[in-house]
Amino acid sequence: MPARPVQISMDAELLRRIDADPEVRERGRSVFIRSAVEMYLRARQRREIDEQFRKAYAGHADEMLAEISDLMDAQAWPPE
Repeated sequence: MPARPVQISMDAELLRRIDADPEVRERGRSVFIRSAVEMYLRARQRREIDEQFRKAYAGHADEMLAEISDLMDAQAWPPE
């Protein structure tokens, strides 16, 4: 999909820090900002998935351990 230009505002100090980054000097602001936004969105999605897991399994630790207790008992552990 072709890139579309957008206009954003940011404070001068943040822009200075962005422009001081070696990747920005090498590849440009647009690539840097696109990369930063992609990383943010992936991290946010991961946090949402993690939260769904926490909610789904909250308070069910005993039930889950009971399901695998036979497997845990049969597990061969290395000698200490």
